[in-house]
Amino acid sequence: MALLDAPYGSPAVVELVEAAVEHYALNYSRHAPAILFDEVHAVRGLLGDGLTAPADAVIGADLRRSAGWLSALLGNLAYHLADHSGARVHLAVAASLGERTGDTRLTAWAYGAQSMVARARRDYAAALTYAQAGLECASGPLARAQLLGWAVLPSLARLGQAAEAERALGEATSTLAADPAGGAPGRFGFDAAELDLHESEAWLALGRTDRAATRAEASAAGCVPHTPGWAAATLVLAQTEAPARPGDAAARALDVLERIPADRLRSTARERLRVLAAALDGVDVASVRDLRERVQTLPPPIDIHGRSTA
Repeated sequence: MALLDAPYGSPAVVELVEAAVEHYALNYSRHAPAILFDEVHAVRGLLGDGLTAPADAVIGADLRRSAGWLSALLGNLAYHLADHSGARVHLAVAASLGERTGDTRLTAWAYGAQSMVARARRDYAAALTYAQAGLECASGPLARAQLLGWAVLPSLARLGQAAEAERALGEATSTLAADPAGGAPGRFGFDAAELDLHESEAWLALGRTDRAATRAEASAAGCVPHTPGWAAATLVLAQTEAPARPGDAAARALDVLERIPADRLRSTARERLRVLAAALDGVDVASVRDLRERVQTLPPPIDIHGRSTA
């Protein structure tokens, strides 16, 4: 409605778009990724005239900044829908708009997300490069802790650089503790439970299963039950249990599948399930057999036309 009155933007339009970004970021985990992607994409599309020919320079800069944050959301949503090429495009746009508007928080976050996507492609050298670029842009203790824990630490761990990973972890932990609020909610936020998750997966990558299990338990305990964060930590904990207690590991993963509908199961959770099922290959236990079947029959997150299949 505001755009009908001012298609090239106005202070009211800027305020409403910023409110939309905040709403989607804070409620990101409450909605199925495919549904949220379509809605965020539609909102960004409404800004076409304002981005092309803004009412004035100030409004143009504000709209570009908000378009950057919407692109960051779209990149993360594409990643959670297993669309890595789409994620790379949207995140590149987000980083570019962050740089052009001087929004260092947006730029740092977009680089961190690009590091995450590069790790999923197993391009760990590129992941570390993106992580370090994001860290250079990060301002304030929370942003720095986020880039260290979410991007630098896991990239170093995947490269087998244990000493450097421990240093990054130590700095991330102390920096997060120095943040006055102790963390922030939402897709663009960061907190102790998320740091525990990344630490757990780092230890797992470095072969320290005991330490990985401890941090995964702490992460799951720090999350709201049955949310995506809880599912991630629970599946990592199951991975740590797989060598010694395969039946328990499979039962834990099956509990996640019972509690998280398929359309809300992110690509990251699906990958953790795949890794767990591969680790349990050859184990002839009822819960393992059930897990193997459930993983094999999971519908893809989107069909060939980009629609949700769940």
